[in-house]
Amino acid sequence: MTTPIAAIVLAAGKGTRMKSDLHKVLHPIAGKPMLLHLLDSLTQAGATRQVVVVGAERAQVERAVEGRADIAVQAEQLGTAHAARMANAALADFDGIVLVCFGDTPFLSAATIARLVARLGAPDAPRVAVLGFIPDDAKAYGRIVLDGGDRIARMVEYKDADAAERAVRLCNSGVTAVRAADLWPLLDRVGNANAAGEYYLPDIVMLALADGDGAVVVETDPDEVIGINSRADLAYAEGRWQTARRARAMDEGASLIAPETVWFAHDTRIGRDVTIEPDVWFGAGVTVGDGATIRAFSHIEGAAIGDGAEVGPYARLRPGAVLGAKAKVGNFVEVKKAVLGAGAKVNHLSYIGDADVGAAANIGAGTITCNYDGFFKYRTSIGAGAFVGSNSALVAPVAIGAGAIVGAGSVVVRDVEADALVVARGTQQARPGWAARFRTSMTARKGAK
Repeated sequence: MTTPIAAIVLAAGKGTRMKSDLHKVLHPIAGKPMLLHLLDSLTQAGATRQVVVVGAERAQVERAVEGRADIAVQAEQLGTAHAARMANAALADFDGIVLVCFGDTPFLSAATIARLVARLGAPDAPRVAVLGFIPDDAKAYGRIVLDGGDRIARMVEYKDADAAERAVRLCNSGVTAVRAADLWPLLDRVGNANAAGEYYLPDIVMLALADGDGAVVVETDPDEVIGINSRADLAYAEGRWQTARRARAMDEGASLIAPETVWFAHDTRIGRDVTIEPDVWFGAGVTVGDGATIRAFSHIEGAAIGDGAEVGPYARLRPGAVLGAKAKVGNFVEVKKAVLGAGAKVNHLSYIGDADVGAAANIGAGTITCNYDGFFKYRTSIGAGAFVGSNSALVAPVAIGAGAIVGAGSVVVRDVEADALVVARGTQQARPGWAARFRTSMTARKGAK
């Protein structure tokens, strides 16, 4: 029988080093708040109960996790053990393993959570399992001193450590797994007789050891438990995430010409045999079909790109853009809430918004769909095989029939029937000699001054 898992996520701190009005744990990585990265991993690991402990700027966090986690409030920030204890009421009826973790550690993986939980259930039955790591620079992390193998002899906060303890390289991430039946009594016994006068979560390890029980460490990669406390930390975390995602895209069959210049979102989906040129940015909600080409300097969000389609260079696809198979959106083209059928082309310098473009239609350079009257948006429909000449303005709501041709420079305000030619522009007039007379007159006026 699988042991139930619950998680307590500590997110009550102010995060002052971020210097931001946005709560620290809501700053995004790959377009998703770091806290939600963590909650997703906890869900994947089987944590069916999740409690987020809030304090400073609590309303922001509560809105972000509404519907997916319970809330506990730490009115005063008196330390990590005190914060964890605030979740007692929310988990009063829970019988299983409780994982205590931190909202600013977004890379804690489901696999590592599973290892930590499994170690707690091993035959030697440790009372507490702690996630540890060995960083290049141990800085001011709490230290873990071992008593052979993975058994913990003692744990000490950096502020309270002596020189020998500070020389220890194994550090405490703070992520801790404890059975619910053990957690609450241990937390109730934690005191604050330390340099900071706070109630420290790691003290439950020392209490368990004093009771004659065992405590163990499970080691993981330092980057997995990186705590994000500043903008520099956030940039480092973003870079780490992007590097891993680029590698995955290439492993799955995409060609990235200059991988370090491509930026993915947390949910970007890339097919096989896709080519992505340098300096491409993906926002949330993008799917790219097999064999598509994304050319340099394109900005894509909320769009679906079909098999064999081509985008860019210098294209912008906004939310609601859908490109059919082998459709083409070329340089300096913006598409928003528009569907392009298979093989449709918008090659140059155009804006196609709130539109349906039929298969194999061709939209000439400089064409725009005039979709907004200052109050409401309207749609444009362009039929299959239609040809819209350059520098045309299609004033929505309007429909261009299948196979119709719109003459260059037209302003179309009424529907065009299928296979018709429409030309809607002023009559060209010529005045022989006018330009020469104009230049002579202007030159004389300029010389008289």
